[in-house]
Amino acid sequence: MSKYLTLLIVCIGLFTQCVPPSEEEGDGRTLDFTNPTYQAVYDLKDRSQTDSLLQYFKSKDATLRYMAVLAFASIKDNAAIDSLAYMLGDPEEEVRIAAAYALGQIGDSRAEPLLLEAFNREDTVGISKNINAAIMEAIGKCGTKKMLQALATISTYRLTDTTLLEGQAWGIYRFGLRDTVSAEGTARMMDFATSAKYPNSARFIAANYLSRVKKVEFENGDSLLAPALAREEDYRIRMCQAIALGKTKTERAADGLLLQYNVERDYRVKCNILRALGNFDYEKVKTTIYNSLSDPNLPVAITAAEFFVDHGMATDANTYWEIAKQPGRKWQVAMTMYAAASKYLPYGFEETRKYLNWEIKRRFENANSPYEKAAALKALGQYGWNYRYIRDAAYPSEFVVVRTAAVDALANIARMPNFSSFFGGGITARREIAECFQDAINTGDVGMMAVAAEVLRDSTAKFKTVFDSVSVLENALKKLRLPQEIETYIEVKKTLDYFKGESSVATKPKFTHKIDWKIISDLKPGSTVVIKTKKGNITLDLLHEQAPGTVSNFLELIKDKYYNGKNFHRVVPNFVAQGGCTRGDGYGGPNYAIRSELPYLHYDNEGYVGMASAGNNTESAQFFITHSPTPHLDGKFTIFAKVVDGMDVAHKIEIGDVIEEMTLVEPKG
Repeated sequence: MSKYLTLLIVCIGLFTQCVPPSEEEGDGRTLDFTNPTYQAVYDLKDRSQTDSLLQYFKSKDATLRYMAVLAFASIKDNAAIDSLAYMLGDPEEEVRIAAAYALGQIGDSRAEPLLLEAFNREDTVGISKNINAAIMEAIGKCGTKKMLQALATISTYRLTDTTLLEGQAWGIYRFGLRDTVSAEGTARMMDFATSAKYPNSARFIAANYLSRVKKVEFENGDSLLAPALAREEDYRIRMCQAIALGKTKTERAADGLLLQYNVERDYRVKCNILRALGNFDYEKVKTTIYNSLSDPNLPVAITAAEFFVDHGMATDANTYWEIAKQPGRKWQVAMTMYAAASKYLPYGFEETRKYLNWEIKRRFENANSPYEKAAALKALGQYGWNYRYIRDAAYPSEFVVVRTAAVDALANIARMPNFSSFFGGGITARREIAECFQDAINTGDVGMMAVAAEVLRDSTAKFKTVFDSVSVLENALKKLRLPQEIETYIEVKKTLDYFKGESSVATKPKFTHKIDWKIISDLKPGSTVVIKTKKGNITLDLLHEQAPGTVSNFLELIKDKYYNGKNFHRVVPNFVAQGGCTRGDGYGGPNYAIRSELPYLHYDNEGYVGMASAGNNTESAQFFITHSPTPHLDGKFTIFAKVVDGMDVAHKIEIGDVIEEMTLVEPKG
């Protein structure tokens, strides 16, 4: 029997987050960061001093071994593969689990045989279930398609073997996120996601696979998904079933989604149904979408409006315009409908176009909110000939958000699939728009620079023939401040490499911000953070043991009143509400960066609080609150807190809403 097929006869368990028991020193049951030795090891991780961390692999204290091993899940150094493989044989299971997770995080296929060798093939009673499960998920992050085949065809698990089913599901899901799929894997996940006989935990993972993974085919999937959606009680699974059902694109699927929409009470599922309806005949679904524009839940109404931007028809362009003008409609919905009208209004309707443009421009000029102005620019960006107005009206704006949005709108024009035919050949327009992007880079405004740099290297926009000013990019790169402007630096560097014909090497941020351990040591058990907004308060429980550096930084910023007055600058319906930017457009923050902290946690429910990131170790102050599970973010974005009260408020946050105050609340007594 091959080493791959042996996986078909072993029991696989579910990983649970924990720390190792002690062998000789310390009690090892919690990560007590008042311990100077634990702080020292964590500081080594923070500084990416891998050689020093490796020395702790031989420590007698299991907790120190655990901490040193787990550090590599955040550092992701493939030079440590062999050392981590050695730790797969550690006497403490939690250390072995950390080693498996770290190997998966590195994502190198060389780890697959090492992980497989550590798999306990002789375990028939579940003693090794936790480490076996960790290995399975890790292999899903780094393994080969042959390994996926072995995993997907396991069929010996009993319905009561919850941990085995979860382990199998996580492994297949992680393969899928790497665009590694098989018919057998998809069939297994379809069975999990549509049959109530399996544990909800495994079904949740499988449903996320069906909704998130791109290269999957569901032959006759509608016959399973439609009835499953109708009877499902868990909103987390319904959300995913709706998206998956939409992928089948059958008449039965459309009917099932429309029926479910009429009875659905969870706004998150309704948002996903509206998105799924984009796969079907416009005439069949448009009445439901039109009605949803008046849904009292703003995210639902916004999602409905976005449907018309993505899937609208020229025959209904005037209807979109009329809806946009209706009194009392929230500006987020109105401006999105203006965008749909602008995008689909036939080119021959010159007089109508003139009045539509005039109306959107007046909305732009008269709007009080910079975010409404930004939305108006997005609407104007749906019509190519608006590029001069966008540049002239918005580049000089006093609002950072508006300036960044202007470049975004121009980027949308540059990426028009019919750019050349629309502009009658397109050479002059392409050159002028390229000059707009060059002007954006020359401003030194980091938001404008980042967006401009990204679109200039977009091969579909074809700027390589009209933009040859490498010196502009080189000069811009020299002026950027690191690490606070790292996101813009990365974008400009990639574009510079593109125009020079060179391979782009990932930028590694330097260590710049030491953890204040006194903040963590002084943190009283039961302490929470309260975010005060005009809609109510959101209370967070801090995960200081899992992410001490991030929590320390967060509390330091709160003490300095950094967050007071900042906006929630990004809100995506049924995904996240993000805030903490100094500029309000997502490109601002303190003059330092902190390290990513990626312990073995899952975004498996609503209300997790994570750090916004432009790549490993680029976090600083921007955070997000999830509206629903987002397991595709696992192992990539630091989780440092969880909403414990006020989740209803988090769901109501709108773009531009202000964080009035953020405070640390300590327990009384």
